[in-house]
Amino acid sequence: MPIPLDAEEVLNREFLEVRARLLQVAAALDRLDRASGSVEADARLTKISQALAILTEAEGDRAERIQHVFSRPYDAKWLGPFKKERMNS
Repeated sequence: MPIPLDAEEVLNREFLEVRARLLQVAAALDRLDRASGSVEADARLTKISQALAILTEAEGDRAERIQHVFSRPYDAKWLGPFKKERMNS
């Protein structure tokens, strides 16, 4: 069983990749700011803002909470169309 890394080891391992991804997000948002037109009312931009807010919170499970921001609500009947499609094959 592997020995878990301590916080400093995790930061040492992840820092450059996290830095690069944050710069990529910042660059994309800068491109949106410079582009003509407006996407303020676009739900996708709202989701991005919600995800960024989650990143700044001290509460854990950030990845799970961000995944929920970008996920569709659960539909108990989701399998229905696939069952019909399979029966017709």
